[in-house]
Amino acid sequence: MIDRGNKNYLLGVLLLVMVISVFDRFVFALALEPIKQDLNLSDSQLGLMTGIAFAAFYAIAGVPIARWADRGNRVTISAIAVGLVGIMVSLCGLATNFFQLLLARAGVAVGEAGAVPPAQSLLSDYFNRVERPRAMGIYFMGYPLSMIVGYLLGGWLLDVLGWRMTFIVLAIPGVLVAILVKLTLKEPRLVQQTIEAIELPSLVVTFRHLWRQQTFRYMFLAFCVGNFFFMGVGQWLATFFIRSHGLSTAAVGVWLALSFGVCGLLGNYLGGYCASRYAAGKEQLQMRAIALLYLFNVVVSVVIYLATNTYVALLFAAASSFLLSLSNGPIFASIQSLVPERMRSVAIALLFMFSNLIGFGFGPLLLGIASDLLSPSFGQESLRYALVLFCPGGLLVAYLYWKVGNTVEEDIDSAMEVCAEIMKSESTLHTRNASAFSSENHV
Repeated sequence: MIDRGNKNYLLGVLLLVMVISVFDRFVFALALEPIKQDLNLSDSQLGLMTGIAFAAFYAIAGVPIARWADRGNRVTISAIAVGLVGIMVSLCGLATNFFQLLLARAGVAVGEAGAVPPAQSLLSDYFNRVERPRAMGIYFMGYPLSMIVGYLLGGWLLDVLGWRMTFIVLAIPGVLVAILVKLTLKEPRLVQQTIEAIELPSLVVTFRHLWRQQTFRYMFLAFCVGNFFFMGVGQWLATFFIRSHGLSTAAVGVWLALSFGVCGLLGNYLGGYCASRYAAGKEQLQMRAIALLYLFNVVVSVVIYLATNTYVALLFAAASSFLLSLSNGPIFASIQSLVPERMRSVAIALLFMFSNLIGFGFGPLLLGIASDLLSPSFGQESLRYALVLFCPGGLLVAYLYWKVGNTVEEDIDSAMEVCAEIMKSESTLHTRNASAFSSENHV
């Protein structure tokens, strides 16, 4: 039994890893306009850099790293990943042309690919089915926290130091957190090792197992489509407020940190807490609620982009952040409960691989193209109307999560039975090997 203090410390450190691994995205989003002017780039090039190039390298690295995480030391992997993010962020500040910056962002993507799957797998070892929504909700508070740090600190540094020096300075936390992870966290598998190694399921077996679950198929589609319409497109949000509302980079950073960051923190915590407190083991109810949240968010998103008053737009941006972040804890807790322990990192990696390719890959790129196409008709406001065109996609996301609710509890119960059989088998193997080892010593 793992004591509560160890659980909470692990959760806190992994939360910090999440913040350091992601916050550069928001600093980079704030820096798009000065980077465009400095390197003479188009919106399509910016979309490519923040989209498909980043997502492609994330996808290429994600599955092999997750495969390693399902059989290896997840603490070491997390430390290497967050350290790599720090180093590659510094190289962004040294880039002098489009292709150098593109390669540096690709390196950041590889680091991010190694941060999230091992962390979620570790959390699932420490927290059970009832506790997981709360734990995952707290873990994903790292995303709005990274938004607060990225927008506030990043906006201030960009104004004071310029975009190049900002990225060099922001490399330091990644290296420091990597050292903290390696020195203070423990991998449970090192204590649970047996004389005979436990066989890791092949990728083919893992793919087949996941795809046979109707719940995972719909959740996979929902996550990919949701990333496209909300996360990928959201990369342009800071630029939208700069262009259409005339805010400075620093002002955008402050407002988005307050509206998205603070409300995202509240939403992640409440979503996980309420799921564990009032709907524990009732994943169908959780998924139904998530579907309704996405449905309502479509209306909220339209108001953000059509509002002519800056404060109204920011208020609804805060509401959108709150609504969407309520879903993180229940969604990722359900995913971890759907698969055996030795498949968890790969399952998350597959989910993030395709969702990043589709969402962060094509979302920013296609929206940048749409903005360029609308520019002759709408001029400076072309980005505003391109964003509006993407809002109805939330209807499809809501439908898919409703479908998830139809089968999620049945599939989790089946997965738990499989996990129980595996644990029984491993326990028997450990007892047999321990007895053999004891007999050999006696002889």
